[in-house]
Amino acid sequence: MKKFIRLTVVFLIIVILYAWGFTMKTEFYSVNSEKNNSLRIVFISDLHNCTYGGKDQSGIIKEIDENKPDLVLFGGDVIDTQGDTKNALTLMKNTAEKYPCAYSAGNHEEWRDDLNEFYKDVENIGIPVLDDNNTDFVINNQKIRVYGVVNSYNIKGLPQTDDDYYNILLLHQPEQFPQFKEYFDLILSGHAHGGQWRLPVILEQGLYAPNQGLFPDYTNGKYEYGQCTHIISRGLARPLRMIFIPRIFNRPEISVIDIYQ
Repeated sequence: MKKFIRLTVVFLIIVILYAWGFTMKTEFYSVNSEKNNSLRIVFISDLHNCTYGGKDQSGIIKEIDENKPDLVLFGGDVIDTQGDTKNALTLMKNTAEKYPCAYSAGNHEEWRDDLNEFYKDVENIGIPVLDDNNTDFVINNQKIRVYGVVNSYNIKGLPQTDDDYYNILLLHQPEQFPQFKEYFDLILSGHAHGGQWRLPVILEQGLYAPNQGLFPDYTNGKYEYGQCTHIISRGLARPLRMIFIPRIFNRPEISVIDIYQ
């Protein structure tokens, strides 16, 4: 009887942790494009300075290594509005030592008093900071241009894309996509944290998202608008970091995106 009770308790703990979204899940996306023969991207968003596998971020690094990306892109909110930045910088440093990378901030970075200092730390690691600007890569003999927009309401004009490149936009807030979808081949977003409280089938986009309110439309998954594909990550903020707004049926996400002809 005691053994049965112990097994029941362990089972309930596993269910609760899964329901709250404690364990990271890798989501795979396929994107068809006439511009690229082969490109694999790992997209990391909304880390909020959390750790996976310890302070060395070995849990995330292992997952990145196993998927052998051509390019790693960091979306916004890798850190919080306040507090330490070490965990995020550790992940970014360890990743940049192995892979081409780029980074664009989110609203939490925007709200910090030491934003410029954090930008310098990221740049010193060797990662371009995209704040309404862009950086270029040549990967597998293909020209890739990555743009970053922290908040589209603050920019002065639309970024100038180039048809000779595969154009990627790091757009932190997913609901801001309409003005960009005609210009970009791929848009990568986060911010919405998967809608926080999700119910499979019934409430796939979650209960609430910032800037979208109750029953949001854009919190996770893949959307296609003609030549443009929009992928929204649920992000990597963990329940212990967001104890007052826990994830329910909403596991933290690391995104692996395969682009092919």
